[in-house]
Amino acid sequence: MNAFEELSPDALRAGRADALDDAVATALAAHPLDGVETEYPHYQGTVEGSEAPPRPAEDHPVFYGCFDWHSAVHSHWALVRALRLVADHPDEAEIAAGIDERLTPENVAREVDYLDENPGFEEPYGWAWLLRLVAELALWDDARADAWRETLRPLEDRIRRGTRESFLDVDRPHRVGTHGNTAFALAGVLDYARVVGDADLESETEATARRLYADDTAAVVGAEPVGWDFLSPALTEADLMRRVLDPDPFAAWLDEFLPDLTAPPHDALLAPVDVEPEEGDGAAMHLIGLNVSRAWCLAGLSDALAGRDGAAAARLHEPLNVAARRHAEAGAADVLTDDYAGSHWLSSFAVYLLTRNEGGVAPDAA
Repeated sequence: MNAFEELSPDALRAGRADALDDAVATALAAHPLDGVETEYPHYQGTVEGSEAPPRPAEDHPVFYGCFDWHSAVHSHWALVRALRLVADHPDEAEIAAGIDERLTPENVAREVDYLDENPGFEEPYGWAWLLRLVAELALWDDARADAWRETLRPLEDRIRRGTRESFLDVDRPHRVGTHGNTAFALAGVLDYARVVGDADLESETEATARRLYADDTAAVVGAEPVGWDFLSPALTEADLMRRVLDPDPFAAWLDEFLPDLTAPPHDALLAPVDVEPEEGDGAAMHLIGLNVSRAWCLAGLSDALAGRDGAAAARLHEPLNVAARRHAEAGAADVLTDDYAGSHWLSSFAVYLLTRNEGGVAPDAA
């Protein structure tokens, strides 16, 4: 058992950096540190001859590791966030040296070129994580963060432009538990816009969220999870709307959106998913991630209802709070697996859960 697994459900659910002592910080950084420099295995396959696809590092000299681009991006986010939140991080020198080596103007220019050549690449999930990474750099009052953000700016600008030109115009939401989930990406874009003070992008993202979700009622939760889900479509949507609506309108919206959550069979969403992972079982790794992402959604929804009057607060606040603790505990038991099917990405989700109240995640409107 590592230091992260030993944290109490209350500490995990609280989302505060005071839980990040040196032992926990080291445990959470180990896999991202290794993964961002691990080119293979990679979803593009191996290079077997002159006609093989380019090496991942040729197309993506910054974000070539961690099996796929988005995992490399959010692993960088987890490492930068750890440096911001943990004074004298035990792995500070190694983290900074690796980022300095990968994050050069030439490497970023190649990342931009690849997006220009492949406009839909990693839209919307990877785009949202890239914007979260930039937001984290913007939050950190440090000369290195300023320099890294300036180097990343061409890619930031390219993805922000693409977000406006294609993603925010989506005509219907993708209500899935995997990378195509529209609500998860909108939350990332909105959090970024608020952190960096982009009022136009904030307004446009809020308008898209309202257009797609404001009239939703009676979410279908009985079928969750499906297949390789690592997000809850219903809870992820609610986690977005708590960012968009004022507290009282949000409570009223949630009351109609989750009217049966505490009654069978819908209350199954409040119970962690049972996971029995086997080596290389990617679907099981996704379910571990699902417990963790559910935990941060449940905790955020419970917090949004705290101290509110009305039916939603009376009916949902405490069940959501209890469920958040249960999911956090279940996720912590498996999230730092050494199986590369999970280790290349799950630590980022652990960092999100453990530090969700330390800025950058659902920040107040600018």
